Amino acid sequence: MAEITPIVMPKWGLSMKEGTINDWLVEEGAQITVGMPILDVETDKIANAVEAPDAGTLRRKVAAVGDILPVKALLGVLAPPEVSDADIDAFVAAYETPAADEEEEGAAASAYQFIEVDGIRTRYARRGEGADTVLFIHGFGGDLDNWLFNLDALADAHTVIALDLPAHGHATPRLPGTTLASLAGFVAHFMDALDIGQAHLVGHSMGGGVAAQLAVDAPQRVRSVALVSPAGLGEEVNSQYTEGFVNAQSRRDLKPVVELLFADAGLVSRQMLDDLLKYKRLDGITEALGTLGASLFGGGRQTELPGHRLGDTGKPVLVIWGAQDQIIPASHAANAPAGATVKVFDDAGHMSQMEKANEVNALLKRHIGG
Repeated sequence: MAEITPIVMPKWGLSMKEGTINDWLVEEGAQITVGMPILDVETDKIANAVEAPDAGTLRRKVAAVGDILPVKALLGVLAPPEVSDADIDAFVAAYETPAADEEEEGAAASAYQFIEVDGIRTRYARRGEGADTVLFIHGFGGDLDNWLFNLDALADAHTVIALDLPAHGHATPRLPGTTLASLAGFVAHFMDALDIGQAHLVGHSMGGGVAAQLAVDAPQRVRSVALVSPAGLGEEVNSQYTEGFVNAQSRRDLKPVVELLFADAGLVSRQMLDDLLKYKRLDGITEALGTLGASLFGGGRQTELPGHRLGDTGKPVLVIWGAQDQIIPASHAANAPAGATVKVFDDAGHMSQMEKANEVNALLKRHIGG
């Protein structure tokens, strides 16, 4: 049975315990290549495709559509044609889903930590113990879980940290100011609080603008900059999203707004919408987001463009975009500083760190090193 490869329920982030099978994307007998999407799974965070761990023939679908299965449960079997059906049957019958060990349970329990910075209590996640720190900064209306598929991929070689910006996620619903400079200053003070002298910055959307601003304001604190569909490289921004997100009061209002984030609207899960509505109903959040959005993106125009000054910092820059981005046009990638590495994915939208997670992670590893 050495030639049999199991397809198992992945673990996307430390807090994931189970997933629901939404659909099989291939049929039994199909020839599978490494990284090929083979079935859709929905978690309490997002719906996403499970990619093939190896090449081979899909010999058996073990999980059925609608099944709710734990992490590491057997979903299907890859094997070459010469492996008999009897051997496949024996493999499936003998497979036991590994139980989460105490170390994994402990890691999940401590997946998030809290710290107070400038009078604002914020949440952060920390992975790995590498010498270099990689700091992830989310976008407008998001939180650190926007990096669900990226943190662990870099944690083998680096210390990886993601934070909730003020008035986002589980942070205090109060802003340090309504400019990119004020948010960048908060991030710098967050780094001080965790004794981070320098970091590789990875920013998404508004967080990309924050990362660029921090690199401009305090280049001595920044080793490199990676930007995913960032603000700050061009003026256009879709006010249907920035204003629609602030104003949405129900799942019906919010769903078409959040669907703008993805090339595949099917990635938007009911749980994702419920979590966002729960966040938006916290006291002070709507007011804070409305003020911030009006300052940075009022009238569908970006008021601050720190990306235009990134070239002056001399820092290595990576720019990633989805060609189907409906929030900030992928054409802004042309404004990346000279010498920057630029990658535009044809079949991704504003959330390529989720939509093209494996490819984005590979780009980040090459950019940062390790």
